[in-house]
Amino acid sequence: MRKRTKDYRPRSPLFVKTYDFLLWLIPLTLKFPKSQRFLLAERLSKIALDFYDLILDAVMSPEHQAERLDEADRLLTKMRLYIRLSYDLKCIGQGQFEHAARRVDEIGRLIGGWKRKRASEKRKQERQATTGQR
Repeated sequence: MRKRTKDYRPRSPLFVKTYDFLLWLIPLTLKFPKSQRFLLAERLSKIALDFYDLILDAVMSPEHQAERLDEADRLLTKMRLYIRLSYDLKCIGQGQFEHAARRVDEIGRLIGGWKRKRASEKRKQERQATTGQR
């Protein structure tokens, strides 16, 4: 009988969608033309993996969460640009480009929602602190 190992992947939609995007993107970059495989494909894969690391770090380090989310947002912008460049250089087709754009937009909306929720919670704590001091 095979022993089951614990699945440590976070279950929130942001993590699931990012993980699924990585499962799709990494094999795709391995099919880039040889001339771009070690430049554009490698850069795109690294940015995508760094993005995933940052959102994981944001969960594990609440005291640095705002900085991690801002940096993740910047990497997502870079990812969009590199995906567009991949399309313009004909490393990916139109359907792949559209699929990637939809997925990255969806991930971006989830990051934005997390940032708004965090800002709202911070404002609420600040209001409670100021009313508690009076």
